[in-house]
Amino acid sequence: MTKEEDNGTTQGIRLQKWLAEAGLCSRRQGEQWIVAGRVTVNGQVVQQLGTRVVPGDKVAVDGRSVAGETQSGSAVLAFNKPVGVLCSRKDPQGRKTIFDLMGEAGNGLISVGRLDLNSEGLLLLTKDGQLVHQLTHPSRQVARIYRARVRGRLDEAMMERIRAGVALDDGHTGPLEVALDRVPEGSNSWVTITLREGRNRLVRRIFEFFGMEVSRLIRISYGGVTLGEMPTAHWRILERWEANLLRQAAGMDIIPGVYREKRKRHAEEEG
Repeated sequence: MTKEEDNGTTQGIRLQKWLAEAGLCSRRQGEQWIVAGRVTVNGQVVQQLGTRVVPGDKVAVDGRSVAGETQSGSAVLAFNKPVGVLCSRKDPQGRKTIFDLMGEAGNGLISVGRLDLNSEGLLLLTKDGQLVHQLTHPSRQVARIYRARVRGRLDEAMMERIRAGVALDDGHTGPLEVALDRVPEGSNSWVTITLREGRNRLVRRIFEFFGMEVSRLIRISYGGVTLGEMPTAHWRILERWEANLLRQAAGMDIIPGVYREKRKRHAEEEG
């Protein structure tokens, strides 16, 4: 399904960028192909440079099918999950899920871990089951970074107690990385905390252990990929270097950068 402009909840990747990342051409040459009517998406000729494609789209150049990352299943999507939305495929109670927001772009995708109903921020999704398994396996200890607003005033003495780790009912957390974002104002404190395991509601339970409540929780990074300035309920396809950060964190081979060499060659040919 082509996307000529953002609809407020779904973002694809620009067609010329998709062609370049598939290793066929530079972005500039891709634009020329599109304008010339040489490119089809799902069987339809596309000549608008603003056109976007999403996972599952079938792209062809001069009638020949092109298999890129977004089609092969190796693509990874970053989604900015809003509060009040579930990570489940469907909800028996009829509550909204991330897949309701993503539409057809979410078909076949698996989330890398989850965020609970009242948490927000970075959620990664892919069709690559091995990558999901490796990133979430406890042995990999892949870093997840959160910003938390905590009811109460935290000081360095309390932070040292948290850094030492917490004995929860399902096991000790081990030493934790946590820092005050700024001097507490009023009745709230903002902290940044890094976890290397994916136990359920772990951040909230850590502060509950000290009799404190997390009133807002935002995941800002996973495996080196950051949320950045992406609007809430929007998604994007990771750049190749970002996907390779995840693959390195997962202990998997990185995706070769052959397409860079092809881009350079095409640039030289264009003059």
